[in-house]
Amino acid sequence: MNYEEIIAEIKEVIKLIRPYINRDGGDLEFVKFEDGIVYVKLQGACVGCAGFESTMSDLIEDTLLERVPGVIGVEHIW
Repeated sequence: MNYEEIIAEIKEVIKLIRPYINRDGGDLEFVKFEDGIVYVKLQGACVGCAGFESTMSDLIEDTLLERVPGVIGVEHIW
């Protein structure tokens, strides 16, 4: 899978995840993909939420790692 295909797949997975985040008043923005790391920005109600860490690791990171070859981690950009 080349770089453009990986980014397209990341964006598709984010489309699948977004409704779960939206229902709690948050949102998720793809920022970039670099050296195997997906950089995202959580917005809305997600900022300062007590469930922020579990949303990042249990929902976003786990899903991207499982579904997109080449992704080795996810980082949040403030």
